[in-house]
Amino acid sequence: MRKIVCIIPSRYGSSRFPGKPLADLCGKPMVQHVYERALRAEGVSFAAVATDDDRIYSAVQAFGGNVLMTSPDCRSGTDRIAEAAEKLKLDDDAIVVNIQGDQPTFEPVQIEEVVRPLIEDSSIPMATLIYKIVRDEEIVHPNAVKTVFDRNNFALYFSRATIPFVRDKGNKAEYFKHHGIYAYRRDFLRIFAALPDGVLERLESLEQLRALEYGYRIRVVETAYDSVEVDTPEELQRVGRLLKEAEQ
Repeated sequence: MRKIVCIIPSRYGSSRFPGKPLADLCGKPMVQHVYERALRAEGVSFAAVATDDDRIYSAVQAFGGNVLMTSPDCRSGTDRIAEAAEKLKLDDDAIVVNIQGDQPTFEPVQIEEVVRPLIEDSSIPMATLIYKIVRDEEIVHPNAVKTVFDRNNFALYFSRATIPFVRDKGNKAEYFKHHGIYAYRRDFLRIFAALPDGVLERLESLEQLRALEYGYRIRVVETAYDSVEVDTPEELQRVGRLLKEAEQ
């Protein structure tokens, strides 16, 4: 069976919410919720948090999780994942899943959804999830990254801007939001980390654009599950309410 490993990149610094991986969420640090959900996904053989901060490292150890210390100079979460994969000495045919540490309500089945294209087609280097936008404010909000894709469900572009732009009145578009859940082939992570920064990657501050700029395909998979990304203390409170409602 192909090895599927989940790695959660986790940084302490955040301009809007410093220390958010360790923020208390229903009695646990937020990163612990993500870690435990990752292990509930079918086929996942191992999960770990990858960080550059001693506080996060100690917190993960305290709840019994696997944790790796990585460089503070990683350019992106994917680069941190690549470094962690090196430390774990994963085989080149392993599939590595990147789960963002600020998505504590993601559904474990989403891991199964994002890895399926890589299992079915050996030519695909990476895949990611998208979700059809139902909240109008997300169509224009820069924190909700939009994506457009071709007829074979390969990404054409990701942007914080509203894409596609509808020029003529009377035409309607469907808008899709990018979920920060990726699956990569282990050998592609090594390639990705060796690529120079992309121009579009720097402008949009979106690491997945590096792959597109250098000609690598990204398969997008539409999921039926939305997932709140916690970027502010207010969103943490909202997620707390959602988790409590789910327990009732």
